[in-house]
Amino acid sequence: MSECFVEREHGAPAELPLRRNRRFQALWIGAAAANLGLETVEVACPLLVLGMTGSPALAGLFGFTEVGTAILAGLPAGVVVDRLDRRRVLLVSEAVRALALTLVVGCLEAGVANLGLLLGAAVALGTATAFGAPARMLLLRAVVPDHQLTAALSRDEARGGAAALAGPPLGGALYLASRAFPFAAAALGFAVSFCCALAVRVPAADPADPAAGPGAAAPPAARPARAARPAAEALAGLREVAGDRLLRAALAVICGFYFSVTAAVLVVVVALRHQHHSSGAIGLALTGTAVGMLAGAMLVPRLDRRLGPGTVLLAASALTAAGVGLLALPLGPVWVFAMLALAALGLPALRILVDILVFRRTPDHRRGRTIAATMTLIGAGAPLGSLVAGLALQLLGVTGAVVLVAGVQAAVTAAGLRNRHVTAARWPR
Repeated sequence: MSECFVEREHGAPAELPLRRNRRFQALWIGAAAANLGLETVEVACPLLVLGMTGSPALAGLFGFTEVGTAILAGLPAGVVVDRLDRRRVLLVSEAVRALALTLVVGCLEAGVANLGLLLGAAVALGTATAFGAPARMLLLRAVVPDHQLTAALSRDEARGGAAALAGPPLGGALYLASRAFPFAAAALGFAVSFCCALAVRVPAADPADPAAGPGAAAPPAARPARAARPAAEALAGLREVAGDRLLRAALAVICGFYFSVTAAVLVVVVALRHQHHSSGAIGLALTGTAVGMLAGAMLVPRLDRRLGPGTVLLAASALTAAGVGLLALPLGPVWVFAMLALAALGLPALRILVDILVFRRTPDHRRGRTIAATMTLIGAGAPLGSLVAGLALQLLGVTGAVVLVAGVQAAVTAAGLRNRHVTAARWPR
């Protein structure tokens, strides 16, 4: 009998409240520490590159490299997560991230840091994130009973919103104290995450249940007798997503969300600058996205009980379209804060909807690939939003850019309304 759980037959966790589920709490704390550290780095690194090179274009190269690497590594990472012990994959990922940033801290203190070092760290962070994120998600599923899955995922989304809210000001404050402090804090966060994962003992897989949530890879009996080619295996997650109509529609809406909100953030920064608002006021206005995510995560358990997945999907998409469209009104930072919060309110429900569909419809030995595929597709929305917003600002101005972005999200919503598979969808058992 474990301190964390009363074990049931086949090693499955007993149905304890989440607050007493030490394995879930350990994974949650580790993820919170890692996310907070990553948020501080994503604020501090552009400032560092700008100070080293004086180039705004190069200042954005760190984030582009990190995201691009994570997208490129996403599909192969899913295959690895399905084949290997997921806890070990997470441990290696967190160790790589901690060591990469520790190296950056050492070079900063020695005065030998350069742009190449920072871009190398971005590659390491992006690659480790591609492997660690699906592994952590599957470990969380392994330590939570089915009926607590929505509540557990809601708390996980709230953690992400809290990190997005606290990380940027923390990163800025640490950078003002010392250029090395944000990177040291992030390395510490990844070390905490490593220790939390190390402390978690995951129940063994039940060979009789291929849809169970083991922390290790699926048992050999659940895998195909003949291994597929590496490229075919890497694309298996995309085929899984494409074969599920509701999952496909949900991912289209989430990609649209990241496209719309990323584009809207760039547009409102330019608009508020033109209105001569201070950098502090602009920064506070942009925290509306994180506040909306936090509020939305608290609403998810109620929405899950009262609304079907299709209704949640369409309502969230409509909120995003409305929030982004209303940014066209030049009413200042407070208005921007409120509209970004409105636009982000439905994101936790969308992400949890996708997670539930993956966990409940996909056999365990294919979940890593499917989760990695969803993360890869979702990640593509943000850089596309930045590109389109920049071109729209150049050609259409602020109001035209906002109308264009809101129109894209409205079109996604309208397509969902015409899709009978979305409107008639029910939660999987």
